[in-house]
Amino acid sequence: MNSHIKKIRELESQPKVIKNMFSTSETEDFLKLYQDLPVTVHNKKQNVIKKRWLQGYNKKLEKIFCERLEKEIGSFKMDNLKDENGKDIFGLIQESYSPIGLHVDGGFDLNNQIYKQTLIPLSSVGSTVIFKNRYYEGSTSFTQDPEELKKKNLGYGQNKRSNNHLQLYGKKPFDEKIHKQYLQHENIENLRGLEVEMIYKWEIGSMLIFDRSHLHCSSSVIEGKKLGIATFTKK
Repeated sequence: MNSHIKKIRELESQPKVIKNMFSTSETEDFLKLYQDLPVTVHNKKQNVIKKRWLQGYNKKLEKIFCERLEKEIGSFKMDNLKDENGKDIFGLIQESYSPIGLHVDGGFDLNNQIYKQTLIPLSSVGSTVIFKNRYYEGSTSFTQDPEELKKKNLGYGQNKRSNNHLQLYGKKPFDEKIHKQYLQHENIENLRGLEVEMIYKWEIGSMLIFDRSHLHCSSSVIEGKKLGIATFTKK
C-alpha cells in the first residue's frame, strides 16, 4: 500500500469539471499535436491507440496546460511515464474504439504521493464513470477473468491485474439501470460493491479533474471512436 496514504487522503476531494477550459483553436492545436506525435502502442486486443504527449512538440500548449491546471489544483509534479531519454511526458493521448474496463491509475511507484489526474476530451461522444470507491496500491485493472489474473510478467507502464476489489467493498449488487445505460461492457458481477460518484459526459473544451485513488472506467457509450488526453500528477 502507498506509504503516503495519510497525506494522499488529506488532499482528496470530489471530482470536478472545468467547462470552457480550452478554446476551439486550442482544441484544434491538441488534435494537431495528436497527429504529429508518434504511436507508442497500438493494442489490437483493447482496440486502442496510445501516444505519449512528448515534450517539445508544442511548447505553447504545454505552458497553457500546466498554468491552467496549477490554477485549479495548486502546485504539482507530473507523474506520467518517461520517454527514452528519461524526460517526463505530459500524458497519454488515447484513441479508443472500445471502452476501457474498471481500473485505478495509482501509479507505478508506491513511494510517490499521488495527487490528481485529468481528462481532456478531444471528441464529443463518450463518458467516464467515476466510483466513490478508492484504492491505494498502484495502477491496477480489476477483473474476474482467470486468464487476465494470470498475467504477472508485465512491461513498463502496464497495470497489474487484481480481483481484490470484490473483497474490499462489500457484496451490494451494482445498480442495474446504470449498468444497462453506461457499463454494458463490464460484467455486472465485477462491479459488486461499487457506487457511482460521477458520470462525466464528454464535452470538447472542458477538463475533468479527479483523485487518482478513484476506481473508474470508460462508459460503453461510444460512436465509432473517442479521443482524449489523460494526465497524472503527484505532490
